[in-house]
Amino acid sequence: MWHTPGMVDDVKDGAAVRIPPPLVYLGAVIVGVLVHGFVAPLPIGLPIVLRIIVAASAAVLSLVFMGFAINLFRRTDQDPKPWAMTPEIISTGIYRVTRNPMYVGMALLQIAIGVALGNWWIIILIPVVLVLVYLTAIRPEEAYLERKFGRVYIDYKHSVRRWL
Repeated sequence: MWHTPGMVDDVKDGAAVRIPPPLVYLGAVIVGVLVHGFVAPLPIGLPIVLRIIVAASAAVLSLVFMGFAINLFRRTDQDPKPWAMTPEIISTGIYRVTRNPMYVGMALLQIAIGVALGNWWIIILIPVVLVLVYLTAIRPEEAYLERKFGRVYIDYKHSVRRWL
């Protein structure tokens, strides 16, 4: 993990994230269900067994991404909420693969739900969700981390992709 001694660790600091990202993903699932049910059904034409296998695989992968991230937050005594203070940059484990494993995990969970329900709308909405999460969470988080950690975070940003 990267942490430069003497960095400011103000208890009141944190990213200006106003909408909890899980609500964005949940909102998309709800919209997908409503559009599918009341406007324009767009079923996934796979046999139920295959849908269950694909959905379960996506759900397990989702739990891996989010579980590894949460474990690292716990091990470093950090709060996973994106608006909470960040005392240090986590750059080990899953954070070597993606800067946003929680958001990748939530997108995988959205895929799992869409496939399990046989609803293409839930899956089609993922790019919209990723743009919204970028605008409402990632951009403020990155600005905060650059202000707080400077070159340390910029170097990390250049060495690890935002998504995968």
